[in-house]
Amino acid sequence: MRGPVLVTGAAGFAGGHLIPLLLADGPVVGWYRPGVPPSATSLALGPGLTWAAVDLTDARAVDEAIAALRPTAIYHLAGAANQGAAWTQSDVTLDLNVRVTHVLLGAVARHAPAARVLVTTSAAIYAASPSPLREDDRLAPATPYGVSKLAQEMVALDAARDDGLDVVVVRPFNHIGTGQDPGFFAPAFARQIARIEAGLDPGPMRVGNLTPRRDLCDVRDTVRAYRLLVQRGERGGIYNVCRGEAIGIGALLDMLRAHSTVPIEVEVDPARLRPVDVPVLVGDHGRLTAATGWTPVIPLERTLDDLLDEQRRLVGDR
Repeated sequence: MRGPVLVTGAAGFAGGHLIPLLLADGPVVGWYRPGVPPSATSLALGPGLTWAAVDLTDARAVDEAIAALRPTAIYHLAGAANQGAAWTQSDVTLDLNVRVTHVLLGAVARHAPAARVLVTTSAAIYAASPSPLREDDRLAPATPYGVSKLAQEMVALDAARDDGLDVVVVRPFNHIGTGQDPGFFAPAFARQIARIEAGLDPGPMRVGNLTPRRDLCDVRDTVRAYRLLVQRGERGGIYNVCRGEAIGIGALLDMLRAHSTVPIEVEVDPARLRPVDVPVLVGDHGRLTAATGWTPVIPLERTLDDLLDEQRRLVGDR
């Protein structure tokens, strides 16, 4: 697309994988939180990327930044992503997911009303179901994080309806991969295994609930869907981004353990258990595929190999 493309939360997990795709199309501006500069890896993503520190909770700062930039497309990735932390920090989660989106879209309506805006909500807004979820299935979030994401989606769709903004909403299911914070289960598993292999942790692995089944997509497939939806998605459309099949968290851990160089014992840590864990969360990506031709292409085995290799490197560098 012509003109500058803006990525909020650009220094985060998904942003680090999305930006290299976008740079193939033209210049990109990445916003990051003031006081939390991008990592060396983020800074080296490539020429054509400009970084800017913008406090998304500061309405005036956001308004001025959008007025100066006038982007043609916006990937709104910023927000609170840790579902576990949302149980104890629900006010922060609501602020970062709901109010920030309201502030951003208000500035877009004033200064860049023709921009296409991709807003990332979450599959956590759906009512529990053992079957693959479609976009028109019932919404009934069971967690504070899910509630915040449903409210965020309502803000985005209201902006599309009331202000005429060109908004596309994505509901990503779990996406995993390199660069993900070890506070999330897949990199947490990989890091513990790497530390035990290196003799830095005697074991056993300490884990939370292993019984839930989740739809896990490689982050590289996820961000490829985001780019395609900005290019081809329907104005006001809502799209699941998912693999379309679920795997048990315990089975995923077993896959990682199978690649360990030493025997790994596992122990459930009550402190890691959440008040609520939805038993099954799996999506249907038929609408996304019909609109863009997208399908997931990266096997879960490769994703886990990459995660474990990354954590081994990080542990070895310490």
